[in-house]
Amino acid sequence: MSELFGRPSAAELVAAVAEFLDGEVRSTTTGAVNFHALVAANALRIVEREILDVSGRPDLLGYADEAALATAIRAGELDGRDSEVMSCLREVVRQRLTVAHPGYDD
Repeated sequence: MSELFGRPSAAELVAAVAEFLDGEVRSTTTGAVNFHALVAANALRIVEREILDVSGRPDLLGYADEAALATAIRAGELDGRDSEVMSCLREVVRQRLTVAHPGYDD
């Protein structure tokens, strides 16, 4: 993506805003504003990791997206206890945790 639009990349812009919120804003504020700056900085870091995620999307057993996979499981098209389905679901959750909470699976 950065090759298309040049620098700074979207990830770099998001990181810069997160750093500003976590640094300058949080060091000069207290109370609710300080807390909301922390929450916003953490949200931006999640967005940055999503942008930078190069691991690719897990194989969803031929379904277009997670919603379609979930619909198939609910409809009984797939057995949610099947080892292949469970492996797929574990990978989806692992990937989400990696983005939302790095180091969680260590």
